[in-house]
Amino acid sequence: MVVDPAGAVAPDGSPVELYLRLPSFGEPEIVHGAIRPGASILELGCGVGRMTHELVRLGHPVTAVDESPEMLAHVRDAETLRARIEDLDLEREFGCVLLASHFVNTADSDERRRLLDVCARHLAPDGLAVIEAYAEDWHPVAGDVAGGEDLQIRYLRADWEGSVVTAEIEYRIGSRRWAQGPFTAEVLGEAGLAASLEAAGLTFDEWLDDRHTWLAARRAA
Repeated sequence: MVVDPAGAVAPDGSPVELYLRLPSFGEPEIVHGAIRPGASILELGCGVGRMTHELVRLGHPVTAVDESPEMLAHVRDAETLRARIEDLDLEREFGCVLLASHFVNTADSDERRRLLDVCARHLAPDGLAVIEAYAEDWHPVAGDVAGGEDLQIRYLRADWEGSVVTAEIEYRIGSRRWAQGPFTAEVLGEAGLAASLEAAGLTFDEWLDDRHTWLAARRAA
């Protein structure tokens, strides 16, 4: 559901205008700091290029993949490919495969395996998969508000069943507001993430931030 109906919406319900307005939260710098200078990046689910453009500016050639042509229309200075992540097989390897936006937290374990298989398939032997995940203690409830003056996030719904949540979020930027969802996600924890990586031929390497929301993985020996 989009409270403000203006503009295009991606197949997963993401409002394009919202993502054009989102500020950077330092994610490109986390990725850049973890990988080799100038390493090639395969960015899975690039959206409008919020991270893409910064990674290019930091010196990385980026191949940006998204299934939404409305999102990809805003990506510049990178190779762009319209595709579902799960279907991707470029027969190429990259110094970094980037899976952001909590895709790994899908509650569908088969889908998670397919996503991580794509990461492993496109990762160079000495490369890093950089993955964003929900922190182990992430547990929003309906009515929770996060963010600041530039961006406020409010949980309209957060129904928990064990480690799985079905949620709906409202974003506010200035006088504009958008609602996104409902979506379902699973909090995996470090053990669950490590097991999911292992099933796809990857191995956990290290956390890249103190909050434990960004991790690096390598191809298993």
